[in-house]
Amino acid sequence: CGKNIPILHLIIGGCWFGSDKRSLFESPVSFMNNQKQQKPTLTGQRFKTRKRDEKERFDPSQFQESIVQGLNQTGTDLDAVAKFLDASGAKLDYRRYAETLFDILVAGGMLAPGGTLSDDMTRTEYCLFTANEDLETMQAYAQVFNKLIRRYKYLEKGFEEEIKKLLLFLKGFTESERNKLAMLTGILLANGNISASILNSLFNENLVKEGVSAAFAVKLFKSWINEKDINSVAASLRKVGMDNRLMELFPANKRSCEHFSKYFTDAGLKELSDFARNQQSIGARKELQKELQEQMSRGETLKDIIAYVREEMKKTNISEQTMIGIVWTSVMSSVEWNKKEELVTEQAIKHLKQYSPLLKAFTSQGLSELTLLLKIQEYCYDNIHFMKAFQKIVVLLYKADVLSEEAILKWYTEGHLAKGKSVFLEQMKKFVEWLKNAEEESESEEEEGD
Repeated sequence: CGKNIPILHLIIGGCWFGSDKRSLFESPVSFMNNQKQQKPTLTGQRFKTRKRDEKERFDPSQFQESIVQGLNQTGTDLDAVAKFLDASGAKLDYRRYAETLFDILVAGGMLAPGGTLSDDMTRTEYCLFTANEDLETMQAYAQVFNKLIRRYKYLEKGFEEEIKKLLLFLKGFTESERNKLAMLTGILLANGNISASILNSLFNENLVKEGVSAAFAVKLFKSWINEKDINSVAASLRKVGMDNRLMELFPANKRSCEHFSKYFTDAGLKELSDFARNQQSIGARKELQKELQEQMSRGETLKDIIAYVREEMKKTNISEQTMIGIVWTSVMSSVEWNKKEELVTEQAIKHLKQYSPLLKAFTSQGLSELTLLLKIQEYCYDNIHFMKAFQKIVVLLYKADVLSEEAILKWYTEGHLAKGKSVFLEQMKKFVEWLKNAEEESESEEEEGD
């Protein structure tokens, strides 16, 4: 029996138990597998596409039928319209047919290029363009869009693209339709439903040339300011870089502050005119500052720079107080400052000594001197390397006859800013005491002389 054990091992396992060597024979399972012929590999064969993977053909007609039918049933009841749109989003493909949906809600049907309604589809009479032309109705429509987009967030981008498109189609709409769209757009901008960047569409050359853009802007800004205020409007415009582009609502030959101001003031939007005038003034100041820095970099004489600045003051009607701020900023921006605190003070004194005649030329009034002191304080606070340089700068300008003791004392007692107040007042304490003593001595000498 013992002699037959290795044979059993061979039959069962195909190898000797305890042996490292491969079997002389294959196992029965392996042997059977090798007897099977491998199936040939097929190349280039076609697989049948599943029905769910086939791309659906874009066909908005059925979608439009469903929306139009629902709007016809709800009629002028905008609360019912909002509920219908909310419920339909679960059944209809809003994501795919967003443009169609918004076209219907605004114009009653799909819009062809240029703004005309497509003839081959069912329309509805219950839409924005057929509604009453008043602010209250437009506010109600804005709520419909607001609820829809809040419910289906993915429509947000598509809605903004729709508004941009509608603005480009303005010439294809009637005056009443344009007025309604303008009021709605103003309300949507005020509510933050769309970005002010959509106003780019109004700068279209054809719309501007025919006066459509400016007329539309009047209605738009009136409803926007009615919902918020000019400060809110200004903030939104600045956010997207539109604050300096409003002049582009007019053709090039009418693109002036005077024409803009008259047009919008006559239309009852004086606050918008004032805003545009202020923006133009800010732009002019930036250009002036840039030119001053370039003149200093070129090494032009102080006499020529002073003459240029005085000419600009007359031309742009800038006050001396405003100008000294521009001059100070230009002087301090015209040099690369050392990053080491112990070296920057020495550098600043040398630089300001050179340009003190320029500063003196535009501090002929006490208020201008105080303005300069505040600019110096603000600059030293904002640029930490200059924190310890404040007192030395003020003393230098006092000796150069740019700042008077009256202006320095007024700044010290009541006119200073809160920025770095304790640090700067402490720096100036001994110098101010010296000024007061010198003033008292001067007064006593005058009394003795009398």
